Amino acid sequence: MATKKVEIVVAPKAAHFVGDGFRVHNFIPSAYHLDMKRMDPFIMLDYNSKYHFAASEIPRGVGVHPHRGFETVTIAYQGKVEHHDSAGGGGVIGQGDVQWMTAASGVLHKEFHETEWAKVGGIFQMVQLWVNLPAKDKMSTPKYQAIKNADMKIVDLGENGFVEIIAGEFQGEKGPAQTFSPVNLMNAKLKSGGTAEFSFPARFNTGALVIEGDITVNGEDKVATDYFVLFENEGETFTVTANEDSVALIISGEPLNEPIFPHGPFVMNTREEIIQAFEDFNSGKFGYLE
Repeated sequence: MATKKVEIVVAPKAAHFVGDGFRVHNFIPSAYHLDMKRMDPFIMLDYNSKYHFAASEIPRGVGVHPHRGFETVTIAYQGKVEHHDSAGGGGVIGQGDVQWMTAASGVLHKEFHETEWAKVGGIFQMVQLWVNLPAKDKMSTPKYQAIKNADMKIVDLGENGFVEIIAGEFQGEKGPAQTFSPVNLMNAKLKSGGTAEFSFPARFNTGALVIEGDITVNGEDKVATDYFVLFENEGETFTVTANEDSVALIISGEPLNEPIFPHGPFVMNTREEIIQAFEDFNSGKFGYLE
């Protein structure tokens, strides 16, 4: 198989707050070369790099807001988040866990630092990824997947480290998340000097975010902590080598190649569908959430 070469290494943009509980660097869609069409089906990637939140009796976060037309995937590296939505989904995720919410036809949801964690405070580090839904599935029933770290498929790479599969496939093993289109999402947790080889179809839009440490891709491109690497849509395989103990989030997905029409908390295919989403939200069709 041909090598999938690096197209560009992207530095983190200046951080901004989402609500008062998430201090994020946005990569998708606002970073150079990482617009929605280029990264399809990934339409948003916010990264809360390591940040210390002081103790608080009132949990920080984001209050009730709507979504329609896509999925939100929250990956916890440090800290705890509590989530509730109007479809009855919700729960707490902590270090190593993932919450996968399919907004689909529409939900209200809110997310805050978990109450007891907030009272103590500490280092908070998370990724939120939005995955677009195919047009035929945008109005499907909302659902929620709570994926505990213990439920993830682990591929042991011996002295190199291991790979945690959230969704998709690596070395014949499959992750627990159910997806509407082919999506690969996994953490490469490598020891210093360790290497892992990944292979995805050339047409899949593929990237990696360095969560911890720093890595070298294909033996030549160095990528530092909090940087994102975008791969070309040619070739299939690439290697990740850890220059110190490192964690890299690998994302790869088959593009939907459908019109993308985002507006605020909704991502649909046409302007008319966005107008309908606002009408449905304003008329209470997304349910109720305190």
